[in-house]
Amino acid sequence: MFPEKLHRKLESRKTDNALRELGKSNDLVDFSSNDYLGFSKNETIFKASHALLNEQNMLQNGATGSRLLSGNHKLYPIVEKQLANFHNSESALIYNSGYDANIGFFASVPQRGDIILYDAYSHASIRDGMLMSHAKAYKFMHNDLSDLETLLIRFTEGSAHDKQHIYVVTESVFSMDGDSPDCIRLVNLCKKYAAYLVIDEAHGLGVFGKHGGGLIQHQGLEKAVFARIVTYGKALGCHGAAILGSDLLKQYLVNFSRSLIYTTALPPHSLATIHASYTALEQTQTRQKLKENIQFFKSEIIKNQLQKLFIESDSAIHCCIISGNDRVKHIAKHIQNSGFDVKPILSPTVSKGQERLRFCLHAYNTEAQISEVLKLLAPLVTS
Repeated sequence: MFPEKLHRKLESRKTDNALRELGKSNDLVDFSSNDYLGFSKNETIFKASHALLNEQNMLQNGATGSRLLSGNHKLYPIVEKQLANFHNSESALIYNSGYDANIGFFASVPQRGDIILYDAYSHASIRDGMLMSHAKAYKFMHNDLSDLETLLIRFTEGSAHDKQHIYVVTESVFSMDGDSPDCIRLVNLCKKYAAYLVIDEAHGLGVFGKHGGGLIQHQGLEKAVFARIVTYGKALGCHGAAILGSDLLKQYLVNFSRSLIYTTALPPHSLATIHASYTALEQTQTRQKLKENIQFFKSEIIKNQLQKLFIESDSAIHCCIISGNDRVKHIAKHIQNSGFDVKPILSPTVSKGQERLRFCLHAYNTEAQISEVLKLLAPLVTS
C-alpha cells in the first residue's frame, strides 16, 4: 500500500516531465558540479587532512555524540579559530551542513514579533528555517533593493517597531541564477533602518575575495553583516558549514539552535579536511584560473550570440534560460550525449517559463571545452 495523496503528487510530477531521480556518476566533461576549484579531488588536501589527524592523534571514525555531549572533539576549537581568523570574524560555529546552518539560524534567532525580509529567490534551506521560526517573513523581489526599502519603511513606521527586530536575508551568489545583489547598497539600507543583515555565502566562498573569503569580505563589509553562512560542499570540496558572527551570536546558537544541539557532530576527518581546504585556499593559484575561465566563458557567450538567453553573472554559475521542461531536458540530453555534463533545471525548482541549463565553471575546465560546449548549445537554442 502507498498513500493515494502521495501517489497523485508523483503522477503529477511525471505528467509535467518534472520527476526527480538520483544522479549517476559519469565520465563527461564537468559543467555541473559545485567543485569550482577541484578541491574535492585534490591530493594535497587529502594528505594534509590525514597528516593533521595523525598529528593530533585522532585515529577515530566518528564524533560519538552531539557537540554538547561527547562530540566536541579537539579539532573543533582549532578549526573554528582558523575560520574566524580567515574570515575576519569574531567567532565561527561549525554545523554539519549548509542546510543545518540555515535551519538552525532562522528557526532560533528571529523571535515572535520579529520580521524577516528575504529575497524571493532565497534557497530552500533559508525558507525551511523561516517556516520553523515564530517570526513573520515577507519576500522582496529578487535583487530589488527598492522593493526591500519599501518593506523596511513599512515595518519601521509606528510604535510596533520598538518591539521588533528586522532581519534581512539574501545570498551573495544565487545558486539558480549566478547573480549577486548590490552588497554595498544593501549594507547601507540595513544601517539606515537598523536591520540585521544575514548573507548566505555558499557560492561566493572560494570564488570572490583576495584569498576566496567570499563576496562580503571581498568588498570589506564583514563588520557590517550580522551573520554570514559559509558552506564547504562547493568550492572547498568537502563537507560542513559555519556561521560567522559575534561571540554572543555563537553563544546564543549553542544554546538555542536545535540543528546544532540535537545531532551527532561531524567526525574528525571532516574537520581535518575543512582545515586543509582553507589552508589550500590561501595558497592556491587555481582561483586565478577559475577567474580566467569565467571571463572566457562570458566572451564565448557573446561570440556565439547567446547573451540574450544568459543571466548576467560574474560568478562560477551561468544559466541559459530555455522555457519548458520538455525542451530544456531535450537540449541537455543532446549536450550530454556529446560528452558534456550540463544539467537542466526544471520547474518547480524554478518558476514555469524560467527553466534553464545551468553551467558550473571550474578551474580545471579548458578553453577548448568551454568553446565546444557553447558551440553545441548555440544552434539548439537559436533554431
